[in-house]
Amino acid sequence: MTTAHPLDVQPTPLALLLLGRQSDPASERGVDCPGDLPSPSDPDLVARARAAKEALGDRVFVLGHHYQRDEVIEFADVTGDSFKLARDAAARPEAEFIVFCGVHFMAESADILTTDAQQVVLPDLAAGCSMADMATAEQVAECWDVLTEAGVAGTTVPVSYMNSSADIKAFTGRHGGTICTSSNARRALEWAFEQGEKVLFLPDQHLGRNTAVRDMGMTPEDCVVYNPHKPGGGLTTQQLRDARMILWRGHCSVHGRFSLESVREVRERIPGVNVLVHPECKHEVVAAADHVGSTEHIIRTLEEAPAGSKWAIGTELNLVRRLALRYAAQDKEVVFLDRTVCFCSTMNRIDLPHLVWALESLAAGRVVNRIQVDPETERYARAALERMLALP
Repeated sequence: MTTAHPLDVQPTPLALLLLGRQSDPASERGVDCPGDLPSPSDPDLVARARAAKEALGDRVFVLGHHYQRDEVIEFADVTGDSFKLARDAAARPEAEFIVFCGVHFMAESADILTTDAQQVVLPDLAAGCSMADMATAEQVAECWDVLTEAGVAGTTVPVSYMNSSADIKAFTGRHGGTICTSSNARRALEWAFEQGEKVLFLPDQHLGRNTAVRDMGMTPEDCVVYNPHKPGGGLTTQQLRDARMILWRGHCSVHGRFSLESVREVRERIPGVNVLVHPECKHEVVAAADHVGSTEHIIRTLEEAPAGSKWAIGTELNLVRRLALRYAAQDKEVVFLDRTVCFCSTMNRIDLPHLVWALESLAAGRVVNRIQVDPETERYARAALERMLALP
């Protein structure tokens, strides 16, 4: 029997980042995760989580995003999408600690909307969002310079998706724009076009395109894609002047996996199936689907669906699997749109060991992994969020 030897290689900075070690100041995800985590094989993890949560009582409020693992959702006081959870946190001012089981930008939004007396904790600081990482403050500032040189910045209103960093929300607030969610993107765009002639939509090109073309009757030619990795965004001055929608070249790594072939395959495999997808999917997937809507819309549609109906869902697998189990007893068939299993890898960083570590640390008087947005960034980001809340 031979003994295996470690490979004589050094992990790359990206590999360390994804493992939750070391940090990247230019990225929205990942910094050092201090302390020793409980072993994932510890059979007492559930009991430890319950004990720590009970010891904290009303001092802690645990939020669980729909895409979280079941083992984490079990301990959430409320579940929902990112903005609903941030608002739920703001509605609980008596809670000293907000433990956000989601990703970094969500915890930032909760910190912006809660009081200074409340402390927001993210159980694993390496739980980021690939989409949010696709637009940095420096890149967006450079983009605005490009628009200024093209003579269109004065008539352009930024609209940023909730799935963006606090820095991008602050940029939006500084330039008179608003935030949107996947459920109110149309209202946000209608408001923006009342303020100006063009929209700079950050950071998800697919939600922007789908809302403009599918929901508002624009043409694909009304949209251009700004690529931050190319000089001038890869666009000519004339293209910027002619466009109505300037879409940032960003996407969701989960929803971007679904393809037109996925839709065709599931229709052949399950006759009579209803295809229901999230608007972060590619335009051709959305155009081929039967129903399109936000995470909350997907949940509500299945809840109201008749018994015996069949559904192929194009969104994150943890949620789809949970919905399939929930409605199996009602004879509703729920399947994942693509045969390839696809979890959100960063959402899945929040597991039971990280949650137990965070709760036990708080119970012992140690605040770990606190998410704090600096006052100036918070001021402008809040302004953009408040514009969204004021939308009719």
